[in-house]
Amino acid sequence: MENIFSGLEMLTRWDVIIALFIGSIGGVIIGAIPGVGPAVAIAILLPATFSLDPIVGLTMLLGIYGSSMYGGAIPAVLINTPGTAVNALTSYEGYPMTKNGEAHRAVSLAYSASFWGGIFGIGCLILLSPVLAIIAPMFGSREIFLAALLGIILVVLAHRGQIFAAGMLAMFGIFLQTVGLDAVTYTHRYTFGYSFLSSGVNLIVAVLGLFALSQAFFLLTAPDSSPDAKPVSGKMSAGIKELLKHKRVATVASGFGVILGMIPGTGEFTAQFMSYTYAQKTSKNPEKFGKGSPEGLIASEAANNAVPAAAMIPLLALGIPGEALTAMMLSVFYVHNVIPGPQLFQNNIDLVYGLYFALIALNVIVMVFLLFSTNLLTKIIRIPTRLLGVMILLLSFVGVYSLRNSLTDCMIAAGFGVLGLVLKRMNLPIVPIILGIVLGGIMEVKLRSALPRLQTPFDMIERPIAFIIFAIIVFVLAMHLRTLIKEFRAHQPDEDHDMHDSQTR
Repeated sequence: MENIFSGLEMLTRWDVIIALFIGSIGGVIIGAIPGVGPAVAIAILLPATFSLDPIVGLTMLLGIYGSSMYGGAIPAVLINTPGTAVNALTSYEGYPMTKNGEAHRAVSLAYSASFWGGIFGIGCLILLSPVLAIIAPMFGSREIFLAALLGIILVVLAHRGQIFAAGMLAMFGIFLQTVGLDAVTYTHRYTFGYSFLSSGVNLIVAVLGLFALSQAFFLLTAPDSSPDAKPVSGKMSAGIKELLKHKRVATVASGFGVILGMIPGTGEFTAQFMSYTYAQKTSKNPEKFGKGSPEGLIASEAANNAVPAAAMIPLLALGIPGEALTAMMLSVFYVHNVIPGPQLFQNNIDLVYGLYFALIALNVIVMVFLLFSTNLLTKIIRIPTRLLGVMILLLSFVGVYSLRNSLTDCMIAAGFGVLGLVLKRMNLPIVPIILGIVLGGIMEVKLRSALPRLQTPFDMIERPIAFIIFAIIVFVLAMHLRTLIKEFRAHQPDEDHDMHDSQTR
């Protein structure tokens, strides 16, 4: 109980309250503007959070992460343009409802489902915290190394159809974290005689370049547009009553969000597609899906908003981020010498509870804010994309320069920005690079720590948890290989048939 009261006491601090409001309301606004997204906003704000207390900086970033999906539902419903990428399925059902004159119903349902999913995810996180406190100390260097390796593999395999490209980009990220002065041997690695590379590739510089600057370049090089969203009339609280009629769908969708949120590399996309499919298959009116089904809208939004809380589980328990946004948050921990993992629940449990209560508070703040400000947000949606691009560009360079007052960092960030733009134009993923940098660093440190205790390679998996993680890695790779073989065999008869036809002619 003492830890719970300590966590609540953190939440009553004036700077934490301000961070809560800035993060939650700012996240909604950013989510509502197509073309920005939480990754860009968090990347821009990241340098500013380093000078704040961990609870203040993390609360602000968590606010943006958790609330952006609320805001992203507004343009998805009103103009068929998801504010964030993970609101794509929301537009499938929300926009047809808008065309049928039910915009207020769709928006209020999206808000209610998002709130349900968010609170459900936080509840699961709080219930799991005692389990985490018991299991986390059992993870040594080899277990964390294997868990980080599993995270890399899952992130790569999550990009179906782009696995080779995702793997190469993850390896590129792992390579980038090796650049600079080796902390153990004090030798230069891959600096090629350039002194500015001695300190390595700064994670924040890479993040700002790949996410913020690349998005700025993308908006500035695309045709200018100004989306037109009409005001919404009606009670925004009406969706809460309708949600209760579909509480089974909302609960199952939230469950998918929690389970998949804990698994690195899966996250919102997989959770929402599985939830949407479940809702469609169990619905009494499956023919309405794609034409304005409330069940489909609820499934998508509930699953999305259950993920942020669940994604904190591997981050807090093992220090392993599951996607780019939690990887950015990990850097805030490191800057303040608060290392997530087994020791966090023993030494900083009050911080953990403070984050739990902050997550609950931000969902309440966002819900209250949205009930009274939806039409104000429809005006914000109309900001021209070129103006957005200029604003992001300016804020990004200010953020990069403020890190170390270095123009070299600005040039490196610009280089990453160009790389990010190329990847976006080629429809290739950016996330594997960031996770490669973060998880690659964790893997190197833990492997070096474990090696002196190993006499044979099999010693790496001699402990129960290490063996279980290794077995999961083997199982995941085997299942993926099985899927590839099945797909190959499925295409083989078609190719043989085509060859036979050509020979007959």
